[in-house]
Amino acid sequence: MKIQDLHSAFLAHPSISTDTRKIKENDIFFALKGDNFNGNTYAQKALDNGASLVIIDEEKYLIDDRTILVKDVLTTLQQLANFHRRQSKAQVISLTGSNGKTTTKELINAVLRKTYRTIATKGNLNNHIGVPLTLLTIQPDTEIAIVEMGANHLKEIEFLCEIAEPDFGYITNFGKAHLEGFGGIEGVKKGKSELYDYLISHKKSIFLNADDPIQKDKLSTYTKKFGFSSEDSKYYTIKLLEAQPFVNLIVENINIETNLIGAYNFPNCCAAIIMAKYFNVELSEIKKALEEYTPDNNRSQILDNNGHYIILDAYNANPSSMKVALENFNSLKKDRKILILGDMFELGESAKEEHQNISDLATSLNFEQVLLVGENFYATNSTAVRLKSFEELKVYLVNKPTQTKSSFLIKGSRGMALERVLDLI
Repeated sequence: MKIQDLHSAFLAHPSISTDTRKIKENDIFFALKGDNFNGNTYAQKALDNGASLVIIDEEKYLIDDRTILVKDVLTTLQQLANFHRRQSKAQVISLTGSNGKTTTKELINAVLRKTYRTIATKGNLNNHIGVPLTLLTIQPDTEIAIVEMGANHLKEIEFLCEIAEPDFGYITNFGKAHLEGFGGIEGVKKGKSELYDYLISHKKSIFLNADDPIQKDKLSTYTKKFGFSSEDSKYYTIKLLEAQPFVNLIVENINIETNLIGAYNFPNCCAAIIMAKYFNVELSEIKKALEEYTPDNNRSQILDNNGHYIILDAYNANPSSMKVALENFNSLKKDRKILILGDMFELGESAKEEHQNISDLATSLNFEQVLLVGENFYATNSTAVRLKSFEELKVYLVNKPTQTKSSFLIKGSRGMALERVLDLI
C-alpha cells in the first residue's frame, strides 16, 4: 500500500494505536517491535478489539484485507506522519534541549492556545515513535503544532527534523544530559544544535535565548531569529524579579507571577512569551496563560505533605538540572531544608565524577540533612547519608521519621521513582 493510500485510510479513521490494551473502535494499529515484544503477534487481538486496520511487517501474520503488510512498520509510521504533516497547513514549532523541554512545551502551548488552535506533544512522547504519533494528531483546523524532540545520541534530532519539517525551532539549553550517548558535553552541543542546523539550512525561523552564549554565538550571523534577553537591549527584554519560590517576571511593565519555582524556569517562561509575541498574542492573554499554568507529573511540584513543604522534582535529573535545583533550594527562605537525591542515569564514564560533584555541592550548602540514594551516590566520598537503594532509604525513613516540620527537595532520574518517598515522610 502506498503512503498516500494509507493516509486516505487514516483520514477515514484518524486515530493510531500501538498498544492493543488501549485500542479504540476503528483505530489503525501499528504492530511495532521492541527488544522484548513483537507487535505482529497481536494482529488478531487488535482486530478483535476493534481496530479498522493492522499494519504488520511479517507475512505469516496476514489475516485478511484488514491487515496491511509493509516492509517495516516503524518506517511506515514515520512516513505516514511526514506525509500527514505535509498535507497540513499547520505551522510546526519544534523544541529540544537538555533540560526544561516538556515544561517549555507546555508553556508554549498554554500561551498560543489562547489565540490559536494548537496541538502539542503529549507527555514526553518525543522520540522516533513519539514525534510521528504527535504529528498524526494534527487536525484539519490545527494552526500550530508544538513538537518536542528528545535525543540521547548524535543524528537523532536531525532525523526527527526530517520527519517533522519544522517551520520554527527553539533549544532550551545545552546541559550534561545523556553524556553516555553523546560522548560528552561537546557531543550534547552538537547533537542538540542539529535543530538549528536544519532550520538554518532550510531558511526557517529560530527563537533563541540571547542570554545563552552558546546560542548567541551559534546564531550570530543568522538573520531569521527572534530572541529574548534580560541583558541585551537588541533583543526583546524580559526581567526576572524574583523566584522565592515562584518565578515573578516583568515584561513591558507588566508583572507576571507564575506557579513555577526556581530561576531555572525563567527562560522557559521567556521562550513562551517570545513565541506568543511573534504570533501576536495579546500580552494580557500571555499573562493569564502563564499565571494559570501549574506544573504536575513530578516536575517541580510544590506539595504539602503532613505539614512538610516539599518540592517534588522526581521526573528526571542530570548534573545540570541537579546543580540549579540545589542552588535554587539553597536560596529559598525556608527552615530545616532536607535533600533527598537519587542517582542520575545515562552518564557513562562521567558518572563517578558527576555524582561526586553533586555530592560535594550538596554537602557544601547549608542543608539540615542530605540523603543520597542509589549505587552511584553510594560510591561517592561524602559526609552525607548514603543509601544504596530505595529499599534502604525506606528503612532509614521509617526508623528515623522527620518529626519537625521541614522543607524537602526530592530529585532523581526517572528510574529512581523517588515520588515513592511521599508515602514515607
